[in-house]
Amino acid sequence: MDQLEAVLQPAEMAFLRQSTTKGVQSFFFPQTDHAVFVRILEEEEAVGAIWLEEARLNGNALLRDLQHYKIGSATVRSFCSDERAVAFLEGLLLGSYQFLDYFSAPEKHGNRLEWLSWAHDQAPAAAIAELNALVQAVFLTRNLVNAPHSHFDTLKLADAVDEAGRTFGFSVEILGKEHIEELEMGGLLAVNQASSVPPRFCILEWRPGNARNQKPVVLIGKGVVYDTGGLSLKSSDGMENMKCDMAGAAAVVGALAAAAQTNLPVHLVGLIPATDNKIGDRALSPGDVIRMYSGATVEVVNTDAEGRLILADALHYAKKYEPALVLDLATLTGAAVRALGSQAICYMGTAGEPVKRALEASGLNTYERLVELPLWKEYGDELKSHIADMKNIGSGPAGMITAGKFLEHFTDYPWLHLDIAGPAYLRNANGYRPKEGTGVGVRLLFDFLKRTEF
Repeated sequence: MDQLEAVLQPAEMAFLRQSTTKGVQSFFFPQTDHAVFVRILEEEEAVGAIWLEEARLNGNALLRDLQHYKIGSATVRSFCSDERAVAFLEGLLLGSYQFLDYFSAPEKHGNRLEWLSWAHDQAPAAAIAELNALVQAVFLTRNLVNAPHSHFDTLKLADAVDEAGRTFGFSVEILGKEHIEELEMGGLLAVNQASSVPPRFCILEWRPGNARNQKPVVLIGKGVVYDTGGLSLKSSDGMENMKCDMAGAAAVVGALAAAAQTNLPVHLVGLIPATDNKIGDRALSPGDVIRMYSGATVEVVNTDAEGRLILADALHYAKKYEPALVLDLATLTGAAVRALGSQAICYMGTAGEPVKRALEASGLNTYERLVELPLWKEYGDELKSHIADMKNIGSGPAGMITAGKFLEHFTDYPWLHLDIAGPAYLRNANGYRPKEGTGVGVRLLFDFLKRTEF
């Protein structure tokens, strides 16, 4: 606390010392041409996930104070460890996000912190550069999720992926409907068949010259830009926020952007099957049987279980890369939300224990936490069909697991499935996670890819 004497008056320092003994942790000192905000963090026993998250939340709390006083620029002076200080800045920056694209007068609604600096000459430059890149990638992901379907259909999503590739430096190939038909991607085509907007299959790649993995890590994101449920129509409440059903795809774009900006030495491939799920006279009907890209036949019992159909085609496509690991991210099931709410990601898969533990550690580091669920054979038994190779939905309440069992059928490599339906889109802000699109998955994937050997 003594270091604050350089920025506070003696009377202010005396007040600060007296107040901290009473447990007060937040202070505001207005001065002639500036103001000083002081936040005192709990003393840490060792830097760890809980302390880093506490720092992020304090950073976000300071942001609220800055916004209350309409302060547009600030200098941060830290007297704690660099790691904790960077986490404090992370919470402050992530909380500063606003989505103003569709206001007629956005300047009347914005309350944005425009400029932030670190006061010390010895600021950890590499960590700050990485943080800036990561925050930019999260904001990109949030923007993609928040864009309303009226302005962001399948073709616009593909355009946004292409633009992100040019901006951040990863390659992009977009497959149109004719190419998708040539490949016979039956899941993607079936979900799309009622739509007036054709499907797209986006292939993203970050291949640095210093990649430490011989075989690529493949990231797959569900890209349903709007989901009515098809003929298995959702309720009006259930359909209200379905512009977010491409949050998995957006997270993949964000992860590639962060990797390219930071020159992450990991060879990555991203796959995004993109479509909407609409109703109409050509809509997929409950009871229909479709043939997937893999050749397997599927009885479509519920057209609202469409995400797994397009992911299955992408999972089969991933086999061509002989990948070291495949991770898919999807707002896949309401069951995941009912099980874990918005505070955790449920995941499952066939990757080895070291990979799973590494992913869980990254979940704690970023506080995008994960809970592993089993893929027992009995859950797969629920998918048996009497007229096709399998059904697209189970009969029991553990819908997030039977969805995973469905996807497992299309893999022959180490694989993990992340159901992000709970934390990807919030009805109310939660700390530095804003209302609507949170960008979940980007920080988790980046931390995991940075720390893990493949």
